[in-house]
Amino acid sequence: MTQAVTTERLTGAARTLALLSLVGVILYIVIDVLLYVLRPELSLLHRAESDYGNGQWAWLMDANFLLRCALSLAAVGALWSVLPARGRNRLALGLLAVWAICSGVLAFFSDDEPGAAATPHGKLHLAAAAIAFLCCLIATFLLTGALARSTALAAMLSAAWGIAAAGFILLIVLGLHPNALGGLYERLFLGGELLWLAVAMGWLLRLRAPKSGA
Repeated sequence: MTQAVTTERLTGAARTLALLSLVGVILYIVIDVLLYVLRPELSLLHRAESDYGNGQWAWLMDANFLLRCALSLAAVGALWSVLPARGRNRLALGLLAVWAICSGVLAFFSDDEPGAAATPHGKLHLAAAAIAFLCCLIATFLLTGALARSTALAAMLSAAWGIAAAGFILLIVLGLHPNALGGLYERLFLGGELLWLAVAMGWLLRLRAPKSGA
């Protein structure tokens, strides 16, 4: 297996970014669960996560979109410090940054309610979400190979990516039809990607800090 990272030592700044990203993932999931408790009328199986951005408690979903942007950018910064400066790695991190930025954009353009007429802000939301999902899926695929330092790490990252890929494919093929399980497929994708980020950041945090004066 080829060497995947430039060093086995993580700088203080990169360690802080990895920790912030990991904490962000946990907080994102907590807020999602809280939104489900606050809005139980929105089906997890049929309604998109973005639907929490309409009506009561919309600000909380908007805050979560911005959190997703922040935790993803923190992950980009942490990974940038350990991955070799190769074109493939830079492309992957660039795509992950696009996912982060588009996630933040979602906070400012709410989606359209099911069955409602399409609006400009709803179209922008859908376009930003589509770009974000595709970029994240490609980025994490490329980064899985770059970070595969051990069989265990490769297996965990690959499993998380597989869940995300399955959710993405199901969402595109089946989830866009009326009464389909689009909410479930979207959450499979998001859950897989968040799990991927958590595994990657957890691995980074296990790297040793550089020796003093090194």
